Amino acid sequence: MSFHATILTLYPEMFPGMLDFSLAGKAREAGRWSLDTVQVRDFASDKHRTVDDTPAGGGAGMVMRADILSQALDAVASPEDPRPRLLMSPRGRPLTQKRVRALADGPGAVILCGRFEGVDQRLIEARALEEVSIGDYILSGGEPAALVLLDAVIRLLPGVMGNQHSGTEESFEGGLLEHPQYTRPQLFEERAIPEVLLSGNHARIAAWRRAEAEKLTRERRPDLWAAYAIEKNGK
Repeated sequence: MSFHATILTLYPEMFPGMLDFSLAGKAREAGRWSLDTVQVRDFASDKHRTVDDTPAGGGAGMVMRADILSQALDAVASPEDPRPRLLMSPRGRPLTQKRVRALADGPGAVILCGRFEGVDQRLIEARALEEVSIGDYILSGGEPAALVLLDAVIRLLPGVMGNQHSGTEESFEGGLLEHPQYTRPQLFEERAIPEVLLSGNHARIAAWRRAEAEKLTRERRPDLWAAYAIEKNGK
């Protein structure tokens, strides 16, 4: 069974976008994953196809309406649909490599792309939407975030990456940032490839890479390092 994503959006023309290129594009052509988009405005009943209204209690901006979004969600995902229902939102739980792997192991996802000031909270509760954030910053809408999420997931699907180890020897796998990488030429502007990487001693190379990954994580991501240290000491 291939991974199937359904995107609910005001801008279906944004998809598949970058996912039509490189490994993701080839994988879609090969049937390893599929995508369909739903124009949320199609479920509005007025002549202007309005999907938003002013915030209850006052305030700036507009809020996407629960009644219209619920119709759109119900039309594409029945209660028996096993796919998680995601809402791309800056207030959601941060997307992690662990969550990406879990999604890649599943049947797909139904992804709602928010716009304006957000989505009526009653919809989130009534349809059990999982709010997901790709970072502590604000985008114009959930579409770019949905593309990022799908890119992260698709590359982990079986048969997408040529080297089966590529997805396991990267940043965030195992709780660490990835070690530095080098390739030819051996000397670049008087900077040489570390001697250990040319030694042919696989044990030394593995130890060097682990030490460098730990060093980078400790320096650049103290939050990750703290979690890694706790898990390491716990073992």
